[in-house]
Amino acid sequence: MTEAEVKIGLGGGCHWCTEAVFQAIAGISRVEQGFISSDPPDNAWSEGVIVTFDPAVLPLEVLIEIHLRTHSSTSAHKMRGKYRSAIYVYDAGTGVKIGRVLHALQRGFDAPLVTKVLTLSAFKASDERFRNYYLSGPDRPFCKTYIDPKLALLRKDYGRVLREQVEAAE
Repeated sequence: MTEAEVKIGLGGGCHWCTEAVFQAIAGISRVEQGFISSDPPDNAWSEGVIVTFDPAVLPLEVLIEIHLRTHSSTSAHKMRGKYRSAIYVYDAGTGVKIGRVLHALQRGFDAPLVTKVLTLSAFKASDERFRNYYLSGPDRPFCKTYIDPKLALLRKDYGRVLREQVEAAE
């Protein structure tokens, strides 16, 4: 991680989907898939990723908007324990900044966001065989059903921030 890079956690849906979305975006140097825990009462393990990115290449506001648009960020569905809609931070200053971004982005949603800003207390990586899930098998039925539509949304609405290999797949 360079001095200019920022590291945050993102959770909302299946970590295979979240990993694939953020691996497709330019300005992100690393995506770690696994399970994230915060402070009580949000200390149960929840699927998520940790992304390391350069805000000069990928503004925080764009990264968060993509996160909100690629999972059910306005739904308090029954699986929120396993798939907590959250942005995890390592320090309070980043948390305040992200809170402001969420407040500003709320205007673009018809329903209230359920996404929380939480402290990233612990992380445990997924088993090696599940990492890079989409990149290692994009033709799997799960990838076709759940990940491909998210990547199509990225190509349609966020083409300007995609890595070249995703754009070339169009």
